[in-house]
Amino acid sequence: MERTFSIVDVAGFTALTESHGDVHAADLAEHLISTSRALLTDQDVLVKSLGDAVLLASRETPAALALVKGLFEAFGEVDRFPLLRAGLHRGIAERRGDDYFGAAVNLAARVAASAMGSQVMATEPVGLAARALGYGVHDAGTHSLRNIGQPTRLFEIEVFDQPEHRAVDPVCRMSLDVRDAYAALGEPHSRVWFCSASCLEQYVESKSHRAEG
Repeated sequence: MERTFSIVDVAGFTALTESHGDVHAADLAEHLISTSRALLTDQDVLVKSLGDAVLLASRETPAALALVKGLFEAFGEVDRFPLLRAGLHRGIAERRGDDYFGAAVNLAARVAASAMGSQVMATEPVGLAARALGYGVHDAGTHSLRNIGQPTRLFEIEVFDQPEHRAVDPVCRMSLDVRDAYAALGEPHSRVWFCSASCLEQYVESKSHRAEG
């Protein structure tokens, strides 16, 4: 069965868990799942959650792109939520019950793992379709992905512009409004913002350790 598979996950989830604890991290993962369900159309299904990620399957690529765009927009202005990242691939997978198996799903997962926070990465079929639909698309060249035999040509798709008043806490990797940040350090051209006293303390401590070393 041919579908466009999208894996959307939380960038820096491990750092977030270490900084704010398991309960807070679990709450954020549940928020991602519930928001994904709310944005589904009759073209999409939420196949399953994978810890801090969701696997989505869409009948057509335009629907998949619209769904991923909707998720990035929904969380783009959510204060103290980590950045999302996503990987998309269109291919044939084996459907068993409500789940999908096969190389197409595995490749989507590897593409997602190659993305950084705020990035949507896709294989060539999805990238070319996105370009035809008017999305900003950049050829990212070929990449060797883990457990994928051949180099894979990837494309970065622009689905959301991060507002200038938002930044990422360097410790827990959560997005925050700089106007409401707990604290900031550094000169204007290299300033970093923090969501809490805990993250500020961890950052200062790590800098002190590096300086001593």
